[in-house]
Amino acid sequence: MTIARISPAAPRRAFFLAALLLALAGLALPALPDAAFAGSRSAETFDYAALKGMARALAGQPWADHDGEIPEAVSDLTWDQYQAIRYNRDHALWRDGGSKFQATLFHLGLYFKRPVAIYALKDGKATRIASDAGLFDYGTSGIDPARLPRDMGFAGFRLQFSPDWERDVVAFLGASYFRAVGKEMQYGLSARGLAVDTALPRPEEFPVFTAFWLERPEPGSDTATVYALLDSPSVTGAYRFDITPGDTLAMRVDAALYPRKPIERLGIAPLTSMYMVGENDRRTGYDWRPEIHDSDGLALHTGAGEWLWRPLNNPRSLRFNAYMDDNPRGFGLLQRDQNFDHYQDDGVYYDKRPGLWVVPRGDWGKGSVQLVEIPTLDETFDNIVAFWHPDEPVVPGRELLYSYDLFWGTASPGPADLARTVDTFTGLGGEAGKRRTHYGKRFVVDFAGGPLAGLARDAKVEASITASAGEVELSSVLPLHAVNGYRVRFDLVPPDESENPINLRLVLTSGGRTLSETWTYQWTPPPADERKLHNAGHLQ
Repeated sequence: MTIARISPAAPRRAFFLAALLLALAGLALPALPDAAFAGSRSAETFDYAALKGMARALAGQPWADHDGEIPEAVSDLTWDQYQAIRYNRDHALWRDGGSKFQATLFHLGLYFKRPVAIYALKDGKATRIASDAGLFDYGTSGIDPARLPRDMGFAGFRLQFSPDWERDVVAFLGASYFRAVGKEMQYGLSARGLAVDTALPRPEEFPVFTAFWLERPEPGSDTATVYALLDSPSVTGAYRFDITPGDTLAMRVDAALYPRKPIERLGIAPLTSMYMVGENDRRTGYDWRPEIHDSDGLALHTGAGEWLWRPLNNPRSLRFNAYMDDNPRGFGLLQRDQNFDHYQDDGVYYDKRPGLWVVPRGDWGKGSVQLVEIPTLDETFDNIVAFWHPDEPVVPGRELLYSYDLFWGTASPGPADLARTVDTFTGLGGEAGKRRTHYGKRFVVDFAGGPLAGLARDAKVEASITASAGEVELSSVLPLHAVNGYRVRFDLVPPDESENPINLRLVLTSGGRTLSETWTYQWTPPPADERKLHNAGHLQ
């Protein structure tokens, strides 16, 4: 399958299963070269500058993969055995001392077989946490904790925030993946530290956070700080995360990257999500639930100030889009549709999934927001990736510095003076009651918010529709009182029997004034033998 060209399927499945572990659940020094941890041994001085020095030094050494360097009893755990291992909350970091945060650790095993070093950081001094058996209750896992080495390591960690010590607000688990929640306390899409060579005709590279430093928050502070060391065959990195929970959880991320070798496609602030079935794409609509997705669109705020909304798809084959920009103001994968009735899922609650919005800090220069959509037949496969790709070549010997904010929650970013897309529907084109003579694709786009509700009854609202190929016909713009907005309908007739993707753009205007964000879409016409007209027998 095309999927296999992009990345091994197992890691993506593992990260979805990690989400299940996070939802169902109520850390060992990797054998890196000594120079990689110079200055950060037990009770040694540590700060972000020292971490950048570690990453820079590590980039000058050959990469070594330590995946699977754990005891066989741990690496061979089944799902049920792994689920039986629970962290002992009596040993949660910062449990005493007035902190609004607690940190608990993930055990190694199952899909998480790469040891991660975890350090406790207080007053600028770092102390490595030993994987003492007393940190975990092994239940029915079958593991004898007395036979496990104290330097085995951990799989990752998660944070809880007062007064809810049972549910997580953020978790780092697997490669460089992490998740967070807003007020709904519902995990959804993931972020990553870095993406390398995504959607190229060779296996994707997955950088790994090999060590974390968890800084003890000041008493009463609403912000926790975490440091991480990233490593991969192509690049090393030093990361700082300042995490502030709330209705929308905010993270400030600072990253210093040190390439080991040239990288063709570097992905900054990568986001990973799932889109299987939605209002605009029912290619795999055989499930009883009307919609199945963690995110329903890519939002962009360009350097020039334009706001764009690109509904996601589950394509027949891999689809890659690059949105060129200069100093982007923001981008993200969002779940705008928060209506339970549209999903009917009372198990994983897709209507409560948070969106993730990236706001760059400083000058990011020229590049593109790149969107990868991978075919999927199952909701346990994360098939959507979005990230910033800089134009400037990535070569060894350079330090690349990036800072950005991440906002996790259901609040949708955008200006109050522009209407937003609230729904996108697609179907067969043509006019009801009339025999179809040719194939067309019907698009229905609903806009609400901004200035629409306050327009005069006689206001002339127009839809500016452009298509890169084909012919637009049967277009209309009418008020839609159900959403206090407007509905645009149009058909797109593809050229001849071409199956080349067609790019669409749509924006509402009135008297030369822009009323809405720009709706953008990519549609791939089906093969000619699938362009059924479905004419009823009584139509002449």
